[in-house]
Amino acid sequence: MEYSTVGKTGIKVSNLCFGTMSFGGIADETESLKMYHLCREKGINFFDTANVYNSGRSEEILGKCIAESRDEVILTSKVGFPIGKGLNDRGASRRHIFQSVEKSLKRLGTDRIEFYFIHVYDYETDMEETLRALDDLQTDGKILYPAVSNWAAWQMMKALGISERESLARFELIQPMYSLVKRQAEVEIFPFASEENLGVITYSPLGGGLLTGKYANGVKPAQGRLVDQKNYEKRYGDNQYHSIANQFVEFSHKNGYHPATLAVRWAMNHSDVTAPIIGARNCEQLKYSLDAVDLWMDSRLYEEVIAISETPPLATDHSREEDQFKAKR
Repeated sequence: MEYSTVGKTGIKVSNLCFGTMSFGGIADETESLKMYHLCREKGINFFDTANVYNSGRSEEILGKCIAESRDEVILTSKVGFPIGKGLNDRGASRRHIFQSVEKSLKRLGTDRIEFYFIHVYDYETDMEETLRALDDLQTDGKILYPAVSNWAAWQMMKALGISERESLARFELIQPMYSLVKRQAEVEIFPFASEENLGVITYSPLGGGLLTGKYANGVKPAQGRLVDQKNYEKRYGDNQYHSIANQFVEFSHKNGYHPATLAVRWAMNHSDVTAPIIGARNCEQLKYSLDAVDLWMDSRLYEEVIAISETPPLATDHSREEDQFKAKR
């Protein structure tokens, strides 16, 4: 396992992060503990959860996992998505953030969370209100750094501007979706993170399971995210994604790789990615993603894999002018 520093924070994390969305859901407590220890044996020290995962059960189980090794691991959690039926049981208001972090800390059995994510953009709360709440939590030591997930580059840049102007704690880690079938992050989010020296942990490197071969050539398995969850079915329903996945799975098998291992390794290889977030329903699944650590990907293999997918269009159509400017510098 190799380790990288998250942006300017000085915190070193493993180049794979384990996401615990399955804890307390499709993975019971016993299997969750086994997966945690398997990750630790492989050298992973970075674990991601959220208050909304299985109604807080994920945090509770992760808290039990880390009880004897809290100072050896780096934790993230999140706030933003609805956690109840109440009018204020959601969003990025000061009230909801303060209530949620206390509950997360209790469930995790810890006094601090290293990176605390705003899970989704809140159109009803003033951004400065959210950033001041996070700054206060950092001052109190309940979180070490604010973080953000599922925001557009312009929204995150606006937040950094407010933080700079008002001398508030800024986002130090971002969490976008990224896989061979979902490469939008390459257009603006990765360049933004590189320019501002932010850590990047990407989720869904397996494309919701699409890149594992589980759904190859129209196969519909008995269980899986694309079968069990409507939002995943919609997210990856485009025929283009399935075509890319089919080609990728065929390429993987032809060259002697497990598709899951190669997909995770490919996501790890991007220079702007601190760590992809891997997840699993059991240890058997998890091992294929963990094997990515031992897979050497040279530039030739990387280019062969990326050629299977379509490169997303640039943010502007002035690429020729940009290339000339770079050449002059």
